[in-house]
Amino acid sequence: MVRHYKFNVVMKNMTRLCSTKPTVTVNGRYPGPTIYAREDDTLLIKVVNHVKYNISVHWHGVRQVRTGWADGPAYITQCPIQPGQAYTYNYTLTGQRGTLWWHAHILWLRATVYGALVILPKRGVPYPFPKPNHEKVIVLGEWWKSDTENVINEAIKSGLAPNVSDSHMINGRPGLAKNCPSDQAYKLSVENGKTYLLRIVNAALNEELFFKVAGHLFTVVEVDAVYVKPFKTDTVLIAPGQTTNVLLTASKSAGKYLVTASPFMDAPIAVDNVTATATLHYSGTLSSSPTILTLPPPQNATSIANNFTLSLRSLNSKKYPALVPTTIDHHLFFTVGLGLNPCPTCKAGNGSRVVASINNVTFIMPQTALLPAHYFNISGVFTTDFPKNPPHVFNYSGGSVTNMATETGTRLYKLPYNATVQLVLQDTGVIAPENHPVHLHGFNFFEVGRGLGNFNPKKDPNNFNLVDPVERNTVGVPSGGWVVIRFRADNPGVWFMHCHLEVHTTWGLKMAFLVENGKGPNQSILPPPKDLPKC
Repeated sequence: MVRHYKFNVVMKNMTRLCSTKPTVTVNGRYPGPTIYAREDDTLLIKVVNHVKYNISVHWHGVRQVRTGWADGPAYITQCPIQPGQAYTYNYTLTGQRGTLWWHAHILWLRATVYGALVILPKRGVPYPFPKPNHEKVIVLGEWWKSDTENVINEAIKSGLAPNVSDSHMINGRPGLAKNCPSDQAYKLSVENGKTYLLRIVNAALNEELFFKVAGHLFTVVEVDAVYVKPFKTDTVLIAPGQTTNVLLTASKSAGKYLVTASPFMDAPIAVDNVTATATLHYSGTLSSSPTILTLPPPQNATSIANNFTLSLRSLNSKKYPALVPTTIDHHLFFTVGLGLNPCPTCKAGNGSRVVASINNVTFIMPQTALLPAHYFNISGVFTTDFPKNPPHVFNYSGGSVTNMATETGTRLYKLPYNATVQLVLQDTGVIAPENHPVHLHGFNFFEVGRGLGNFNPKKDPNNFNLVDPVERNTVGVPSGGWVVIRFRADNPGVWFMHCHLEVHTTWGLKMAFLVENGKGPNQSILPPPKDLPKC
């Protein structure tokens, strides 16, 4: 099937938390429309820009095999769509089924420009778990009363961290956090005895979230559009960029039950501590009846977070195997973390600016997009000398270093077609250790190991899971620890990898892989579409 959608990017006045602001939206909706398709369908989504900002849209988690032109990150795979212009994203959902999502991929516009992307299995193909009676999409987010572009621009000027959001959101509503009459909580209507598939997306800019429903357990069946071995939990942990599908059985006879979305942060970093709320509402229950409450986990509940993360395993069935690379062509070791660079105009930062880096390289966005520069052999846009190891060896997770300065550059790492990669992502304690949800465009990868402290290349690989590791597109690098991922570079193009905490992306915690064309007929990037935007 070919499915057509039209996204009009327009300003719309939105009222939340007793305050109104003009908001960038798709089709005047917040969250934006949910896209529905089936595995192997082709999508043609025309994005028309009616606002003053440049725009581009990323289809988060879509493999985009040979169609990097449709991936969406501005200045990486395309120049942005300028005001008054349009671009049609044309791509096929090859071999993917599950919950993904879409969001703006320029500036901080994804604060309100986002929505779910639901890919149903092919007709007649069942889920590998009991068929739910109903499905519901639940998109978590963050809301600022201020214009988010002002929030980040002021932070860039000062050299310091931006203001945290004013509230979290569940399907675009904060619930009863601020006692504003206009903030009706989202109502999840259920019937006794029925089972619901909840498709949960974390579209927040900067915060990992815990998700709970009072008095009910979830069965986790999928993350990042890949089936997992089902397990039961009362709390879901979900980082920005991640998606999680859970089954919830409405096992009570009646009542109203509190739903909470609250932050997880186990480092000394400021977060928005307002819990978003919704209600799970059994049919036949009076709206005046009292809500049965639950307490969200403590903000620094590392053990609850770890229990969830360590329970994730690929289904690894005959139909859905975990094809983990066992021989590795490229062994990469990337530190991820913060730094300080001189900034004479940053008065608030005492002449310094907080930056972020991978292997001590703070990535500078080019003026023209990387994929066209690669495809058309335009020189001077990027180099391919991204370091495969940190330039300085130090006690990474301990993190006390005398020189916190980083290098800057638009540096890519080149991979031959079909090369296998093992990548160690090591958090540093420079300024502060922090959990970094790292997202790789163009690929899924397997998380084969994780741990605290510094990765030990002699001992830690002995504990790798190469049988049924979880497969995903966004992985949390633990605070003061490391995670190891493996993937096969079977998708030619230029593929962005960055922290999905928007503040860290802004600060430079990003890089890109350049995957060369293969020799076979279907191993090359397809030619660019005629309407590809120009810079």
